[in-house]
Amino acid sequence: MEMDPSLAPDYPQLSYSILPSHETKEDGSPEPSLSLLDQLSRFKTMACEAYTRKPASYWVLLVLSIGSMLVAFPASSLLSRLYFANGGKSKWIISWVSVAGWPLTALFLLPSYIFLKIQPTPLTFKLTLSYIVLGFLSAVDNLMYAYAYAYLPASTASLLASSSLVFSAIFGYFIVKNKIKVSTLNAIVIITAAVVIIGLDSDSDRFGNVSGSQYTLGFIWDIVGSALHGLIFALSELVFVKLLGRRSFHVVLEQQVMVSLFAFIFTTIGVIVNDDFKGMKSEAKNFKNGEASYYMVLVWSALTFQLGVLGGTAVLFLASTVLAGVINAVRVPVTSIAAVILFHDPMSGFKILSLIITFWGFGSYIYGYSSASTKVSL
Repeated sequence: MEMDPSLAPDYPQLSYSILPSHETKEDGSPEPSLSLLDQLSRFKTMACEAYTRKPASYWVLLVLSIGSMLVAFPASSLLSRLYFANGGKSKWIISWVSVAGWPLTALFLLPSYIFLKIQPTPLTFKLTLSYIVLGFLSAVDNLMYAYAYAYLPASTASLLASSSLVFSAIFGYFIVKNKIKVSTLNAIVIITAAVVIIGLDSDSDRFGNVSGSQYTLGFIWDIVGSALHGLIFALSELVFVKLLGRRSFHVVLEQQVMVSLFAFIFTTIGVIVNDDFKGMKSEAKNFKNGEASYYMVLVWSALTFQLGVLGGTAVLFLASTVLAGVINAVRVPVTSIAAVILFHDPMSGFKILSLIITFWGFGSYIYGYSSASTKVSL
């Protein structure tokens, strides 16, 4: 399960003020209007001040974390599509791979326990039950996305998955009582329109070996999976608010590890029941470019997804929800463009329009979130 920007830990954050050109002075008199050049100069000054407040190691780690999100998550999506494009058949296997790398995240917890002497969060009955439920929902969610990547081009699947922001806002409103701003409503309408555009243009990007019913199934499961993704985000935030009561780096990692562990258990049961582990050998033999290529795709799928999770967690810890939202917005077109370049996905005018509208919707959401305060964390 990916990190959601709404689950930002409450850490001291590096901030700078954004002052509109019509701000008022302390005595109530209006500030003189600033030219664009003056505003850019002020922004540059504040950015320099922000940079000097943190050591170079902080910025190096932040840049690496951002790079991890922008590279690892799109790579994981593209590898899922590559698995099916090169002869992979099992939806259970590719969904199992997405959580099979959970021990990698767990390894990052060990130093805090061993060297920092941080005590693990006690596993109460309610907390354990919440992890089990979230793990089960994550396993189902991964399976739905596996169906999407089996039948849809990676660029289309990525654009449809961006609708998770819509469902995150809706479920967050009803479950966690998060406020929905006008900018959020605007983003919901815009992204919904982008999804409708893709649906109307479905004939232009359907692969020849995918039937109309399979394409429709992939389309539906992608949307349902995005809805479930939004529900998981809202429930995860509810767990933090009601059960954990504190948001620190190791607590966020603990939640990720435990949910991924239970998702791994549920998915493994599904693979065993479906007898797909036995089918891996024959699948590998018939895989394009051979068995080595087959296992490399699976291994790198597991590693890239977990690296993306770690990068997202670090961005939330080091920076803010706004920056995490920006990165989440950027990786949608990154995945789509990479799919066009690497897989030669069809990119019709409607899909380009949908891509632009989706990016606009994300931008509206992020701008509304950041403008709600006079300070924005970098």
